[in-house]
Amino acid sequence: MNGGRQLLRRLVPIVGLAMTMLLMAATPVLAASPSPSGSVGGDPRSPGQGPGLVGDPAFAIVAVVAIGLVAVALTLLYVRLTGGRRS
Repeated sequence: MNGGRQLLRRLVPIVGLAMTMLLMAATPVLAASPSPSGSVGGDPRSPGQGPGLVGDPAFAIVAVVAIGLVAVALTLLYVRLTGGRRS
C-alpha cells in the first residue's frame, strides 16, 4: 500500500509539470487572430503562378520518378549480390 502512495507522490508533480508545459506551448496559438490577414494577392511565395504553386512542379515529378527508379535498381542489385531468396 505504501508503494502506491510513493508512486502517486512522484506522479502528481510530473503530471502537473507536463500540463503546465503543454499550456505554455499553446499560448502563441491563443494569441493568434482567427481573422484573415489584410494582404491582397494570394500566396506571396508564388507571384503570378496561382495559389500554392511554389517551385517547379515538373522538376519535382521527375525527381520523384528518378528516386523511385534508383531505389528499384539498388534493390535489384542487392538481391542479385546476396543470392536472392534462400529456402
